[in-house]
Amino acid sequence: MQSYTIGQAARLLGVSPDTARRWADAGRVATHRDEAGRRLIDGRALAAFSIEVGQGPDGEDEAAYTSARNAFPGIVTAVKLGDVAAQVEIQAGPHRLVSLLTREAVEELGLEVGMRATARVKSTSVHIDRV
Repeated sequence: MQSYTIGQAARLLGVSPDTARRWADAGRVATHRDEAGRRLIDGRALAAFSIEVGQGPDGEDEAAYTSARNAFPGIVTAVKLGDVAAQVEIQAGPHRLVSLLTREAVEELGLEVGMRATARVKSTSVHIDRV
C-alpha cells in the first residue's frame, strides 16, 4: 500500500504541513517512520482521515475565498465495482467527488482506496463562492 509523507498528506488534505503534523502529533492520524526516519501515513488511513476532515470545520482557519476549478487532486476513499459499472469517490481537501465510470476503466487505472488521483470536472458553467 502506498504511504504519504506529512507534506504530501497536507497537500491532499488542503492544509499546511504544520497542521498535518499537529494532527499526527495529536493522534488523529497514525504515522510510522521509513528507513530514512521520515514520518509516513498509510494510504488507507489517510483516505479514512480525509473523509473525517472533509465532513466539517475542525477549528483550523479556512480560506475566505473559494472558486470552482476543473481539477481536484485528492485521495481515493471508496471504490465500488459492479458487473459493468463502477463508482469511485475522491476526497480533495473539503470536497468529496463521486465518479461513475466503467469497471474496465477502474481496473485499467488500478484504482484502489488510498491512492492519489485527480478528479477532472467538465461543465458549461463555473460557480464562484465567497465565504
